[in-house]
Amino acid sequence: MWNIGWLGLEPFDPAFTGLQVTGSIEAIPLTTFALMNQNSLDAQADKRADLDLQISLLSEHEITRLMALIRGIAKKLEVEEAKDPEINELSEEVKPDKLMDTLENEKQKSRQEADIKDNF
Repeated sequence: MWNIGWLGLEPFDPAFTGLQVTGSIEAIPLTTFALMNQNSLDAQADKRADLDLQISLLSEHEITRLMALIRGIAKKLEVEEAKDPEINELSEEVKPDKLMDTLENEKQKSRQEADIKDNF
């Protein structure tokens, strides 16, 4: 208001150059703090994702063991469903290394396909 002349005082920066410089200089630390905060949030998200993966793998291991136990009980009791081939497949232990390799290969394929599309 002072610089526009509404207060009846002489404007100190008629072209608003000083105010623009001040605003730009103020934006630098604000942007820095925002990026630092974003990096911190990304690190927390990575930790949560790792924890979720570990919990999922542990749950998968426990469920697989329970399925094997139940299948053994069902065979002992001569339950017909115990012979289902799908149960055998589901009772196999998940190998995290193989799973991660498969996921990484799929990511690489997706990136290659995206690069090919970008080149056209």
